[in-house]
Amino acid sequence: MNVQTDIVTLEQALDLGRDESVSLYKRHVNPGLCTLLGIIGFDRRFVEAEGMVVRDEHGREYLDFLGGYGALNFGHNDPEIIEAVRRVEEMPNILQAAIGCLVGPLGASLAAILPGDVSRSFFCNSGAEAVEGALKLARAATGRTDFVYAEGSFHGKSFGALSVTGRRKYQAPFEPLVPGCHMVPYGDIHALEHALTVHECAAFIIEPIQGEGGIVVPPDGYLPAAQIACRAAGTLLIVDEIQTGFGRTGTVFASEYDGLAPDIVATAKSLGGGVMPLGAFSATEHVWDKGFGGTERCTLHTSTFGGNARAMAAALKAIEILVRDDLSSAACKRGERLKAGLEHIASESDLIREVRGRGLMIGVEFYEPRVAKKLSAEYLAASIAGLLLEDHGIITAYTLNNPNVIRLEPPLIVTDAQIDHLLDSFEQVVRKHHGFFGVMAGLGRTMVSRHR
Repeated sequence: MNVQTDIVTLEQALDLGRDESVSLYKRHVNPGLCTLLGIIGFDRRFVEAEGMVVRDEHGREYLDFLGGYGALNFGHNDPEIIEAVRRVEEMPNILQAAIGCLVGPLGASLAAILPGDVSRSFFCNSGAEAVEGALKLARAATGRTDFVYAEGSFHGKSFGALSVTGRRKYQAPFEPLVPGCHMVPYGDIHALEHALTVHECAAFIIEPIQGEGGIVVPPDGYLPAAQIACRAAGTLLIVDEIQTGFGRTGTVFASEYDGLAPDIVATAKSLGGGVMPLGAFSATEHVWDKGFGGTERCTLHTSTFGGNARAMAAALKAIEILVRDDLSSAACKRGERLKAGLEHIASESDLIREVRGRGLMIGVEFYEPRVAKKLSAEYLAASIAGLLLEDHGIITAYTLNNPNVIRLEPPLIVTDAQIDHLLDSFEQVVRKHHGFFGVMAGLGRTMVSRHR
């Protein structure tokens, strides 16, 4: 190997075409994923993005209704957030032998908007890391080891987070996972109460709306009852707001809808403003002091890149924009328009089983045919996403734990006109293609045409 000739410079990488980029990805990254994305036309080379709009190498524009799985609440490359990062470019970005001058201010801003009395935060780099830290803090604060989590949940794919993620497909290849993790049905308060009685648990971890489970909204009263059950059992309540936070569901945090006062909250995704990778786990002063309080325990959990200046600057500006522009209210208003339009389409379609969600976190679940049921469950929503992309320039995707659900999570800056375009496009797709086999045939024709 000639290192000098085999490395790829940034300049060379930027000049590569789609075929060259795909070839390198297939050879050196993840060939299976590359093939899967290619089947539904998601192997394009996108080169520009701003707000709701993404452009490919040919100049075609697409509307992003996927929104980075909730990481792009402020849209692509928000100029204020980009400028905030530039303003700190001369500061030391990583200097662990000092207290970063932006870390405390971000902690204060986050405390100001988090639910309940949550006021102490640790900053990391991703949602999975935030969940890992939350689980560790719960064990350290309670002296207990077990956890309860919900069927269909998704909290990440690192070992601890995966141990409380409710889909066997992702857990099975890596067992044994963290012991003492007990799964209960989402929304079943009696099952939760029973689990908390049988097991002495450090925490119950829950998404206020399940994202990867298929955009599942809990039954009315479930989350407040779960909080009461946890308090009675001496079990901490961890709320995973990684996907639901920062205005996504029509309130700053989804916990507010049910009046929750969590002990620990995990955040990430849009915390970094769609520009910097950033996560956090935050706790009440009481829980933090019991777990990580004092000089003896303050270094039990650390992160090399946690609290870096550029990430802190991006998050400070993101929270400022969220509050200043009242993006939560915008998500509530436009989410009602989106959901109502989808429900109207569903009422006239033999493909759609249910539309559900809150704010700009909407899922559309499709019917599974009696024939090829398993195939449909895995690929119908993905195929519809492929048709939306190719025929209408709409970017969306299915949910990981329920691949028969298309998710619609656009940036909170989406306009009424863009929502109407999505609705018109979606209606054309479901009307034109009847049933699973009709969708698959339509996608096949589209892909053949694309590659001619």
